[in-house]
Amino acid sequence: MPSRSGGLPGRSLRVRTAEGKEPVNASERPREPDPRPTPDGTAIPHQSLVGVFLRFLRFGLLAWGGPVAQIAMLKRELVEEDRWIPVSRFNRALAVYQVLPGPEAHELCVYFGMLARGRLGALLAGLGFMLPGFVLMLALSWAYRNVGLSSPLVAAALQGLQAVVIALVVRALHRIGRHSVTAPRLWAIAILALAGDLAGVHFAVILALAAVANAVAVKGLRAWPIACAGLAVAAAVAVGQLCSGLVAGSAPATAAAATHSSVDLFLRGLRAGLLTFGGAYTVIPFLRHDAVTAGGWMTDAQFLDGLALGGVLPAPLIIFSTFVGYLAGGPLGAVAMTVGIFLPAFAFTILGHEFLERVTTDERLRTPLDGVVAGVVGLVAATTVSLFRSGVTNAASFAIFAAGLAVLHLWNSKAAVPLAVLAGGLAGIALFR
Repeated sequence: MPSRSGGLPGRSLRVRTAEGKEPVNASERPREPDPRPTPDGTAIPHQSLVGVFLRFLRFGLLAWGGPVAQIAMLKRELVEEDRWIPVSRFNRALAVYQVLPGPEAHELCVYFGMLARGRLGALLAGLGFMLPGFVLMLALSWAYRNVGLSSPLVAAALQGLQAVVIALVVRALHRIGRHSVTAPRLWAIAILALAGDLAGVHFAVILALAAVANAVAVKGLRAWPIACAGLAVAAAVAVGQLCSGLVAGSAPATAAAATHSSVDLFLRGLRAGLLTFGGAYTVIPFLRHDAVTAGGWMTDAQFLDGLALGGVLPAPLIIFSTFVGYLAGGPLGAVAMTVGIFLPAFAFTILGHEFLERVTTDERLRTPLDGVVAGVVGLVAATTVSLFRSGVTNAASFAIFAAGLAVLHLWNSKAAVPLAVLAGGLAGIALFR
């Protein structure tokens, strides 16, 4: 007669997984500490802090192809293969991070690190994912500024790279707008934001008015608290512009010789990081405003060079902020701006992901936020127009731009972005050398 605990002689105890999958032989499982249960019952394997860092460092080394490919990689390995969490929970987490500012793939790494080893695990996971791209971009920024990448060969390659990067921004604008601007009123807000930015209105005024406009359009008089708050922000920014004598668009687009303090660059990066609704591409107009339009420490051509370099690295595109910071303040400036722009992506999860999951479903906040997102689409469109004027200046560059746009639109592969950018560089060498 078999015992209740031991089963038949020669047979091992069989257990059932948290999701009710086919039982597995317990004797075949590796010996390891008990897993950490998640709130919905899914068990996450115990890992050391070093293990968490190395796991996400590997993800960072393989992060080619932009945010879609990066998110797909995380989902495939951690959700579908390792079963850290159910697909339904992953989809809810992704929805939250799509509403919040910041690069979603990086924020998902912080989220998984939080599940694995708490706040310290979240910090290490986020650092591991961004470290390869940061180190490579820092090295490229040093070479760009100090070695002098101004030989005819390099200049021709960069000219071709710029044309493809503009195609990349156009494609990103289409993707962001398609999912964000879904109603006539949002189209109107995006178009007015485009016109306002081209006319020199400060982006903070545009975003505040966009939130007010959508709230009033949806809720009418019930939106008076949001309307008052948004109008107050817009008025404060406008008054600040007048008092400082700074009008967006008035600064010369020439690289400034003076360096900027690390604190100033950190704050500029932090502001941009808090406004990147819809993914990393939406940070482009904010950084361009600071670096080219208002700050004047870069030209549009240099800004496009930074975007091109970021496009071929295994990292979120937002890593080009390291390049922007380097040209303003050297290595310390690069670190300061990178820390500022990535800080919100760490803070949202480490300080209150559970609260944010509840808040982002509140319709009272969703309505003005939808207006802000539509306003950001308009800002990205305005930046695209300006970059196009700067980077596509002749028939050859237009041909590279058109070919790159066709490839990016028709070839749905994670290799499309880096290969298209590299092909643009080769085409530039062939046509402009």
